[in-house]
Amino acid sequence: PYCTHRVIEDPEWSLATVPHLTELCLQHIVHNFEKNPILDRLLPEHQRKVLDRLSTGLPLAVTANLISDEDYWKRCCTGRWQVCDVSNYGDSWKRMFFERHLENILKCFIPNTTDPNQVLELIPLCKDYVRRLEVDQFLPPVQVDQKEESDDLSDSESDFEFGETPVHHYDLGALITALPHLEELHLTYGVKGCGMNFEWNLFNFTHQDCSNLAVAVKKCHNLKVFKLTRSKVDDDKTRLLVRNLLDHPCLVELNLSHNLIGDKGAQAVGKLLKRSRLETLDLCNNQIHHLGAQALAQALAENSTLTSLNLRLNQVEDEGGKALGHALLTNTTLKSIHLGSNNLSEPTTTIFSRVLAQNTTLTRINFSCNHLGLDGGKQLLHGLADNKALTEFDLRLAEVGQETEYLIHQIVWANQEAVRLGSLQHPPAEPL
Repeated sequence: PYCTHRVIEDPEWSLATVPHLTELCLQHIVHNFEKNPILDRLLPEHQRKVLDRLSTGLPLAVTANLISDEDYWKRCCTGRWQVCDVSNYGDSWKRMFFERHLENILKCFIPNTTDPNQVLELIPLCKDYVRRLEVDQFLPPVQVDQKEESDDLSDSESDFEFGETPVHHYDLGALITALPHLEELHLTYGVKGCGMNFEWNLFNFTHQDCSNLAVAVKKCHNLKVFKLTRSKVDDDKTRLLVRNLLDHPCLVELNLSHNLIGDKGAQAVGKLLKRSRLETLDLCNNQIHHLGAQALAQALAENSTLTSLNLRLNQVEDEGGKALGHALLTNTTLKSIHLGSNNLSEPTTTIFSRVLAQNTTLTRINFSCNHLGLDGGKQLLHGLADNKALTEFDLRLAEVGQETEYLIHQIVWANQEAVRLGSLQHPPAEPL
């Protein structure tokens, strides 16, 4: 028999293609990181290589308190969300990830269906990084359609009973009281994108919801900004919230806009102004009339911290407008007031003409969409004659006349220029 011997060699093979032992070890660490998260014991250059290769899908229980590298959390954020503006999160990618991750869980939480541990187990992982929560949806518990259970009822009767059924949402108490660095809380109780499944009770902010939230906010001692908008907050719920916000040590901004607050609710907020450190108050688009405005004006006359008040889209009318004007004759801290769309007319301009002549603190006034009239515009122009403080004055659709509006604009523009030149001559000192 004949034997043939052949030698086959790979011409491209060389020792350079054999991975170093260090590289093999790093690959092993990356592949087994979930079971054995070795990181701190590595050299800095080896840590960098491991972090660059780690999967962003690793359990948070492994990565949350171990990885502080911003590049890793940047990969986690950009891989999950298309829009990522880290400047809104103190330039911290890790903070962005945990705030948005927690917000998404809360938006999808279904009471009596979702496991509460899904939120509670996240607390020790995210509590050091969450400073702001913005939740614009709270899902109600799943309910059995009452039409199936009550076939003998008419459609109208069934719909009415279903709409009146109290639907309580997730209680934030255990969560936000366990977040020591939480400073801002923005909430809206409703459902986004419900489509054909629309029911009025999907948008009910119940008394129990309000009670739970009020107690939680009271215990959140570092909270600076509280916004509860578009949630059908009425007078009773406002008074409940205010009782728990009185003497709050840190709260400086309160936003209850786009709700159902009437005069009694505004009166409660007036009491809050007397016993708080609020700097910004937004009650836009509610149902406040002159009695509520008068209560706010009385508090404003005594208040020494509030700098911005927004009452746009209410019905304070001239009785309320005059009361607020009288308060501003003595108030020396308010810088901005918005009274647009409040059915104001000439009697309000009479008192505000005096305000413009005496008050040296107000820099922004908005009277848009009112019925001030030609004479009202002339009174405001007369009050502005020697005013050097006002730099914004919105009189759009206020019926003051084109010529008067132009002359007022000229005075305000001159004040703006004076402020600008003053800031150029005396720039603010840089912090040490």
